Amino acid sequence: MERVDFDAAETYEPDEGWRRVALAGSDDASLEWFEKPPGHSSPMHDHENGQVCLVLAGELTVYTEDDEATLGQYDSVSLEPWESHRVENTGDETAVGLDVFTPGRSFDFWTDRE
Repeated sequence: MERVDFDAAETYEPDEGWRRVALAGSDDASLEWFEKPPGHSSPMHDHENGQVCLVLAGELTVYTEDDEATLGQYDSVSLEPWESHRVENTGDETAVGLDVFTPGRSFDFWTDRE
């Protein structure tokens, strides 16, 4: 068992106000907590990992090439590996959520992007 203390966990901020915290991870799966300010959107992207996004507070809209889903508190969406998507806070308050990735990944996905 490996305990992760939230306040001591690896953290990064890809954009101002968009913060991510690595809560747990292995080669098999990883868990990231995030907060996203109102109006912020990640760029359209894809990755080799399957992803489940769970909203803990606020509102997020997930856009794929073919669909969109607006999620409120405790709603979730599942994305297949290589499925292009972006996630936007379409609400009026900071959104908070959890992302689960399978297989697991590190922050290198965002920090090493050109």
